[in-house]
Formats: sequence, structure tokens, C-alpha cells
Amino acid sequence: MPIVGCANCGSKNRVDPESAAGHVAKCGKCGTPLLVSATGGEGTQAKPLVVTDETFQRDVLSARGLVLVDCWAPWCGPCRMVGPIMDQLAAESNGRYRIAKLNVDENPRTAAQFQIQSIPTMLVFKDGKLVDRLIGAQPKSAIATKLLAHAA
Repeated sequence: MPIVGCANCGSKNRVDPESAAGHVAKCGKCGTPLLVSATGGEGTQAKPLVVTDETFQRDVLSARGLVLVDCWAPWCGPCRMVGPIMDQLAAESNGRYRIAKLNVDENPRTAAQFQIQSIPTMLVFKDGKLVDRLIGAQPKSAIATKLLAHAA
């Protein structure tokens, strides 16, 4: 059974990837969602984490490290173009950062809090603080460069 490190508190957790499929695996110590890939593996994240008004504080603002939040809506064409890029970045994260998605139509409180006026907007958080913002559809290379610039 793979052991997955918690990005928030550093605790080691045993996670059965088959049991975790379709569920959110959480750290046994602090309750933070664990980054578990479909194949299991230390600190990996197979898909972006869906965040809501209710979970934003816990999953983004209280998280240590880098979190890229993709603010989107299902009716938005450019957002649908960026979606696969977010999936790729999440799969390639190797624990260096976390990718999250926020549906602005379903979560207006968080969208208003961060003054999301056009979508797609990507917010980069480091240790819970907003450090950068990308507005509009961007190529994968531009998003990755912006994200990794804050990883140092």
C-alpha cells in the first residue's frame, strides 16, 4: 500500500488507491485532502482538486506550498480549452504544487472575494497567500512558467 505525504502537515498516510478511487483521501492527522494519483504514489495528483466556497479556506488558503486555482464555468469556451491543460499540470505536479478548480457560477462568494471579473482566471497561491493571477486562456508553457516561478 503506497504511503502518501500530506502537503499540509507532512504526516505519512497509507492510502489504498483502489479504495480511494471516487473518494477524497484525507490526512489522518489534519484532515487535508491527500494528493493521490490513480496509480498511487508519493505526493502526486492525478486530477485537479474541485474546491467550493465551503472548502476554499481548508484546501487553498490553509495549504502549504503552491496552489493554482483555475476559476472557470462550464459554458465558457476558453475555460474548456484550459481544462485539459489543468489536468496535464496536475498529473505532472509530482508534489511540487497542487491544481484546483473553482466553478465561479456555483461558488459566487469566493469568486467575489478574489474579484474574478473574467474567466478563465488562474490564481496562484503560495502558503495561502495570493501571489499571482493569469487572466484569459493561456498556453500550457505560460501557465507552467508562471507557476514554477513561484516554486523557488
